[in-house]
Amino acid sequence: MNQELQIVTTADGSKTIYNPAVGENYHSKHGALQESQHVFLNSGLRYCLAGGDGKEVSILEVGFGTGLNFLLSADFCFAQQIQLNYTGIEAYPLTQEMLEQTGYNAYCSPQLWQQFTAAYTNALKAEAQLNEYCNLRIAHTKLLEFTSARQFDVIYFDAFAAIHQPEMWDETAIAHTLQFLKPGGVFVTYAITGNLKRSIKALGLKVEKAPGAPGKREMLRAVKEKI
Repeated sequence: MNQELQIVTTADGSKTIYNPAVGENYHSKHGALQESQHVFLNSGLRYCLAGGDGKEVSILEVGFGTGLNFLLSADFCFAQQIQLNYTGIEAYPLTQEMLEQTGYNAYCSPQLWQQFTAAYTNALKAEAQLNEYCNLRIAHTKLLEFTSARQFDVIYFDAFAAIHQPEMWDETAIAHTLQFLKPGGVFVTYAITGNLKRSIKALGLKVEKAPGAPGKREMLRAVKEKI
């Protein structure tokens, strides 16, 4: 599968990967970097931290993919001296060779990039400590088979689009994902549809439309009510 993957350049100059088996890029063609910064770093992590003590945060990402969302989040947390516990779910992990072709070392500190690439293989097996502020686990499993005793402050839902992978966006998948979100936690995704909003509202979360990344008018953010 990995041999078929192709590196492509998006509109903001950052690279992504095209997966012909799925028929979609890993990130927006309008800008991989811009999408990750807007949807996940700013609308997810920074939004969550604005409402807390800002000393520690845990993130669950559905669709770890290239690791771009992780790198931006880890780089931000290290700069702010925030302890980050990050778990990514990825059924089809990329090879380290493919990761290194993305050029994402340009979007984080050289130290973090070195720590990430050095720990990547081990993180697929168990939680790895990258530095004093960052722990990373990449769960090599399908979403519905993922389990964790940990509850997360933020969930990045970055699966392929529903038109290509509808099973990732149905009520069962969304309910399974949201069981891992803490009360008061934040769920963000680049997509917004009527079905998705209804599924999340039915699970008791407060849903809001937020401005989308370039190429999309809106995105979805939801907050789990505190008990």
